[in-house]
Amino acid sequence: MHRTDHSRFRKSHDFVPDFAHAERRTRIVIGITAVMMIVEITVGLMSRSMALLADGWHMSTHVLAFLITAVAYYLARRHAANVRFSFGTGKVGVLGGFTSAVVLSIIAFLMAAESVRRLFIPLTIHFNEAIGIACVGLLVNLACAALLADRHQDPGGRSAHHHDLNLRAAYLHVLADAFTSVLAITALTGGKFLGWAWLDPVVGIIGSGVVFSWAYTLLRDSSGILLDRTPASSDLPDRIRQAVERDGDSIVTDLHVWQVGTGKFAAMISVVAHEPKSSDSYRELLREHDELVHVTIETQHCREDHESIVRP
Repeated sequence: MHRTDHSRFRKSHDFVPDFAHAERRTRIVIGITAVMMIVEITVGLMSRSMALLADGWHMSTHVLAFLITAVAYYLARRHAANVRFSFGTGKVGVLGGFTSAVVLSIIAFLMAAESVRRLFIPLTIHFNEAIGIACVGLLVNLACAALLADRHQDPGGRSAHHHDLNLRAAYLHVLADAFTSVLAITALTGGKFLGWAWLDPVVGIIGSGVVFSWAYTLLRDSSGILLDRTPASSDLPDRIRQAVERDGDSIVTDLHVWQVGTGKFAAMISVVAHEPKSSDSYRELLREHDELVHVTIETQHCREDHESIVRP
């Protein structure tokens, strides 16, 4: 018996774009950051500078975060064609960003706790050595930030960081390091020339607050995607409803929209109409939405007045 080949009708769930460029630069940043981490922690302990130690601690956690970023890119690419991932591996990078944000939150808390302790139990600081290393650390951080900065923009004028939360997490870790380096230099300079030794732990507390606020933003954005929440900034559900109901007969009675990859969305749509169109006809109405990569449409015949239909 002749069997028809239906393989051409199978839909691909590989919604992950090519992140080879970002993955390659992340690996470079890992090497640079690891070396600087060892130097800063060593000199921070020798000079007894809380600000420099805080910067070194950030470096250590950022190395871990960068490793998470690199592993997330690898897993997303490695399992892109794995059918066991129902909607592809687009959320692997989001999970990496969420994990990095958790790490960033923990280190911000530890940094604040140690800074408060140093405020009440101050130690003698060797300012010259600490300032020199902090300046080197700042230069390294700026170089890493330049490597991770993605200047490519989407049609809406937004950078890739707006969508790729894995890359955004790594970038925020670098910015956090650069920020704490600036604070460390400020605190150490004030302590050396003005005798304000208290400025060192105070700067550590301020820095931890700023870093935690960055971590919170990343946690909020990544957790929303992991929980299949439609982004508040997206008007895609409204545009889907308008496109389907434009004929004056069809009514969307149930609609689910969620993110499955970098700037890519899936949707499940239930339509009730007196004269329902085919699923392909409704899909044609949504063809202009390039970000909508996976659509499931259910149609039902309506034998009632539209007024009696309960809209979601």
